[in-house]
Amino acid sequence: MKAKAYTFSICLLLLTLVACKKEEKMVNISSTNKNIKTFYDAQLNTCITLLDSISVSKKIATNKTLYKKAREHFKRIEPILASLDKNNYKSLNAPNILQVQEEDLTDIKISNPFGFQVIEELLYDTTLDSLNIKKTVAVTSNRLKLIKKNININLKDYHVIWLIRNQIIRISTTGITGFDSPVLKASLLESQYTYETLITLVEFFEDKFTSKKVYQQLITSFKTAIKALNTDFDTFDRFAFIKENTDKQLKVLIETQKDWNVTFPFEMAISNTASALFNSKAINVFYFTDYKSDTTHLQQKELFGKALFNDKILSKNKNMACASCHIKDLAFTDGKKTFDSRQIRNSPTLTYAAYQQSYFMDARTGSLEGQIIGVANNHNEFNLPMDSIVNRVQKNIKYKHLLTSLYQSKRIDFNIRHAIASYVRTLNSFNSKFDNNINGKENTLTNQEKEGFNLFMGKAACATCHFPPLFNGTVPPNFTDTELELIGVPEKKDTINATISSDPGRYNLFHTKEKKGFFKTPTIRNIAKTAPYMHNGVYTTLVEVVDFYNRGGGKGIGIYEEYQTLPFDNLNLSTEEKKSLISFMKTLTDNY
Repeated sequence: MKAKAYTFSICLLLLTLVACKKEEKMVNISSTNKNIKTFYDAQLNTCITLLDSISVSKKIATNKTLYKKAREHFKRIEPILASLDKNNYKSLNAPNILQVQEEDLTDIKISNPFGFQVIEELLYDTTLDSLNIKKTVAVTSNRLKLIKKNININLKDYHVIWLIRNQIIRISTTGITGFDSPVLKASLLESQYTYETLITLVEFFEDKFTSKKVYQQLITSFKTAIKALNTDFDTFDRFAFIKENTDKQLKVLIETQKDWNVTFPFEMAISNTASALFNSKAINVFYFTDYKSDTTHLQQKELFGKALFNDKILSKNKNMACASCHIKDLAFTDGKKTFDSRQIRNSPTLTYAAYQQSYFMDARTGSLEGQIIGVANNHNEFNLPMDSIVNRVQKNIKYKHLLTSLYQSKRIDFNIRHAIASYVRTLNSFNSKFDNNINGKENTLTNQEKEGFNLFMGKAACATCHFPPLFNGTVPPNFTDTELELIGVPEKKDTINATISSDPGRYNLFHTKEKKGFFKTPTIRNIAKTAPYMHNGVYTTLVEVVDFYNRGGGKGIGIYEEYQTLPFDNLNLSTEEKKSLISFMKTLTDNY
């Protein structure tokens, strides 16, 4: 309805304009979109031609060169394709991991991956699989041809702003980390290609700018970033890049949308006024809930939720509250391997929990409100059905008054859950030492801590699963997916004769063997307070955690899982690098 109202309002506005002026405006928009389409088609056609030139009959060196060139042209259309066709872009740029879609027990789809990452790994593997290369190249090329046939480019002003902002965020969160180039580590070069495309797009819209100063600032900011990216992957200063390039670009983009007088029909995951990557307002927390409209009396609902969060009447024996397992001083964890002998999983932090698309470690629930039902029904937790919780809450005169005064809906059970969820959505301070430094509020990071961040984002490959700025598994810039991984966590600390954790994780839901041992990627924010670590609390120190990853996860300690998702065998981090990595992670502790 909002979109229709927006369109109708624009139509009324246009009708008030002089006919010739209206025609001129429409021609300009159409002409710009044609220019974009011409650019897009040229890059796409070249990409397809180069892919189709790859042949098993040619020398491997020739095929590698053809692949690199094809990949270049794919990256040059990335800002446009990722904006107009998110699903196809995701498929074409997916990691070389078996794709499993689980809708329900009767609808489980398993498919082999394809696309550029898969081709890259096949071409650079020590064992050449000619048949698989041929097949994967063909599938990838055919998908590109299908996209070419069906693409429609009709961008409005706000689409262009969204497109540019998303690409700026994509570069700084996945582009500079090696996320989609695990073998070649060509991410910095490829990010330059995408910046060049942003320059081309902005140039197409030059006449749209009333301020030539803003236009030039935007172009210059992209050119400056390109120069900064022209360096070595392992030594690249990602901290400085984000602070001096990403954040400046976001600020100039806000000036651009003011200059264009852009009106947005709604807000996506990234705020329409995002001015810095690590700003507390950069990501729209309500994007992650289906209940976006229920924000009346929000502050009072949050306080009501806090009271319920700390109240033991929600449990059957009145001996457990949410706060029993999620203690504020421990970043809303409990400091235990498991809460008690009946539990098999470590209590996760609730800080930044709101920024996910799935909940529980096996991702079995799609919302915070839904997660509360799981806790209520669990025999080892509250063990009290929601209707009984409703009765107890309504017997409290204060709670009953709050339910009546704050909520118009009569769905009392949902209102209780919404209040608790609303409180949990406030546990996102974004005011850690690291946040304050990268946002320019402090200048207190040590060289070791900065080096640790750069390792996290680069050589150590941590950010390819724990994506900034949330440092969890929710993938930017769209934030529509929260990933699960199989890393081979052991049952015990043993590095000799190690065995994988007995908890099957995601497998419990649908008994899909390809998902056995998969768990959701948690945030590492506040990690200094959330020991012990991993889903089973097997590691008590960050030294042990870093050692596990440095060895290559489970594979490095003799646990061989067919579907392990870590993109490396081992990290070869030095002793000093491991110390730096830990030093950085400790800077992510919030100041409540």
